Amino acid sequence: MSSRNTLVRSLHDVGLAAWFGGSLMGAVGLNSAAASVSNPRERLAVASVGWKHWTPVQFAAMIAHGIGGVGLILGNTERLAAQQEGRVNTGVKAALTVAAIGTSIYSGVLGTRMAASGDEPVEGTTEPTGTTSDEVASVQSQQRIMQWVTPAITLILIVLAAQQGEQQRPVASTGGWLQRLIKR
Repeated sequence: MSSRNTLVRSLHDVGLAAWFGGSLMGAVGLNSAAASVSNPRERLAVASVGWKHWTPVQFAAMIAHGIGGVGLILGNTERLAAQQEGRVNTGVKAALTVAAIGTSIYSGVLGTRMAASGDEPVEGTTEPTGTTSDEVASVQSQQRIMQWVTPAITLILIVLAAQQGEQQRPVASTGGWLQRLIKR
């Protein structure tokens, strides 16, 4: 592999940015906009249409991030072998990526369950009314939490990616090499 990883780094970073930004915009913008629909029986349907259109983009972002992540690991095997901090960061990022995939899928399942409820009256995507069925209100309660979990995890992934970029600086790599040399 060449010494530059521009393509895989771009897939990693752009995929993660889209995943984070879309999830956050959905929680902040789309769900709030659906709550402003005048007919309470149309609010879940409106939110569901928006999320339905976002889902393929989110999956493409997740795949791009995953391909980019694997490519970066393969392109940095020597550095990772020599740099414990880089290995730890990579392991944490891998675990959090799997968690974010899980939360994204689970949130989608909850959204599908809400969409299937028909014209159930609600205050908002994640807020029931006094007449919302217990089943839908329960799903909304779970979604009220889940809508923030994926953006939170992907934000942490962005920070860890920035940290890993710092670890690739010659000073960070050399520092680890010099520390090992001094310990001998």
